[in-house]
Amino acid sequence: MSEYTIALMPGDGIGPELTQATLTVLDAVQRKHGIELNMVEVEGGDDALRRLGTALPEKTVETIRNAHACLKGPVGETAADVIVKLRVLFDLYANLRPAKVYPNVPSLKPGIDMLIVRENTEDVYRGLELELDKDTMVCLRVITRRGSERIIRYAFECARRRKKKNRVTAVHKSNVMRKTDGLFSNVFREVAKQYTDISSDEMYVDNAAMQLIRRPDEFDVIVTTNMFGDILSDEAAVTVGGLGMAPGANIGDDFALFEPVHGSAPKYAGQQVANPTSMILASSMMLDWLGVRYRDQRCRDAGAGVEQALVETLTAGLMTRDLGGSARTDEFGAAVSKRIAKWK
Repeated sequence: MSEYTIALMPGDGIGPELTQATLTVLDAVQRKHGIELNMVEVEGGDDALRRLGTALPEKTVETIRNAHACLKGPVGETAADVIVKLRVLFDLYANLRPAKVYPNVPSLKPGIDMLIVRENTEDVYRGLELELDKDTMVCLRVITRRGSERIIRYAFECARRRKKKNRVTAVHKSNVMRKTDGLFSNVFREVAKQYTDISSDEMYVDNAAMQLIRRPDEFDVIVTTNMFGDILSDEAAVTVGGLGMAPGANIGDDFALFEPVHGSAPKYAGQQVANPTSMILASSMMLDWLGVRYRDQRCRDAGAGVEQALVETLTAGLMTRDLGGSARTDEFGAAVSKRIAKWK
């Protein structure tokens, strides 16, 4: 039996409900595929700040450091103190945001299946801000050759593994930010020459934002800098049903953290109305990553199985409120779990 320790952060607001629905699915996965996931719960977020005086306790960091991976629910106002800090601490430089059409889910166009690969540790999100005087604030944008090259190379490797168009589109604004995005675009062209089997093109970010609405089905892999990726990935999620359908992965060379990408929606907490798809799909991505990282085919099969069970559930017409249905959070998780359990 394959055994892994997973640091589990339920988060704030609707986070615990999404987490419980996802754990129901993972329980079925473990029984079906012979995998043991030792889920070690850790604290983090708004509630941790209120009770412990810090949004990311050192004990949480140490538990995550000793785990094989981390699965995290949404956190509230302290998100920057949790996820941004964890990305930097563990050098989780690749943020993966898939946007894919699923059965019966309202979408802008059929056939959308894209992956946004976002640099995760640089740019203005480094928080390097200063006050020149009370009326003038400055934010420093950091783009490095090393950071650009490794995220661009990661994007090309992703495109090589995908089954769609095998194309990487670099998104930047080098016509205005000639130094920072100029470096990013130049590195993209250098790396692209090393992947002759993958086609490549470039777009300015304003045009990319428009094309995501006009022709989202034509994108394959988009690679971009931190802030542009944050904005465009939320836009892409709307084309396939909204943030409730949007999982995310934060990946480094030796560790990874997986999460739904939306907020904690405190006004819906405790009502069992939130869509758990985003966190269920995040757990699918986690299983696949474990399978690749540790060369464990059981995990890879389990990750694919979670997504297939989700597809079957949506095909059957079970929808949460955000998708026009009435299924509860826990009911949806149980339905996905039952489909996994019934497979021969």
